[in-house]
Amino acid sequence: MFNLNVEKIGNVVVVYCEGRLVRSDAAFRLRDAVTRQRDARVVLLDLSGVEALEAGGLGMLLFLQMWTRDHGIQFKVLDPPAGVRQSLERTRSAAAVEIAGMSEVLSLLGWGPEELWASSMAA
Repeated sequence: MFNLNVEKIGNVVVVYCEGRLVRSDAAFRLRDAVTRQRDARVVLLDLSGVEALEAGGLGMLLFLQMWTRDHGIQFKVLDPPAGVRQSLERTRSAAAVEIAGMSEVLSLLGWGPEELWASSMAA
């Protein structure tokens, strides 16, 4: 099973993925969710909840990397689990799909130390 949730934070879109990105229906749902984001400056694909990534899902990530580039949108993968990261590296696709670190994500969201401090104090 594959689930996704799209959240907009300003002109940054975060697509949270959960489950197995192994079948074509999951890959096409991901494609549809990302290609609807034509007004975004950045699309962050949070793969932290993805248990498995196989050829169809990997091919879709490469397609989305090209599609976003062609539309002037940055595309970054966030927090892939070790197995998913290994799938990317085995296919030499890691160079094509950018994996963002937490500091880069915070910067893309426009969150600096002050905002993080303020949000932690409010909690």
